[in-house]
Amino acid sequence: MEKIPILRMGKFLLVTIQIDLYDRLALNLESDLVQMVSKTAAKGVLIDISALSIVDSFMGRIIGNIGNMSKILGAETVVVGMQPAVAITLIELGLELKGVHTSLNVERGMDLLRSIIDLDEPENDEEDADSSQ
Repeated sequence: MEKIPILRMGKFLLVTIQIDLYDRLALNLESDLVQMVSKTAAKGVLIDISALSIVDSFMGRIIGNIGNMSKILGAETVVVGMQPAVAITLIELGLELKGVHTSLNVERGMDLLRSIIDLDEPENDEEDADSSQ
């Protein structure tokens, strides 16, 4: 079964979606990501969708669900790399992606997560090397 890799970077989880998501893969990503937030006590989730040229209403809802579920588990979500056509489509569909922050690229997204989240706790270098899936 195909899976989207979820990388752990300290207190954050990073997901880079490089392929168009069909419904089952999107649902698996939602489930896997929420489980990883819970398992790792991640404080932030960064989802890079720069490779996606189309996001339908189902995928928009999945992204919103990830943001809301992560928030309940104590993590902020930032989506980066949104193509202009995707942004237009989401607005036309009336999807606001509540609970999800957006940024232009991964670097700015990580900066945004750091600014939102209080990272007073020292990071463990061993955690930085962890990755899943």
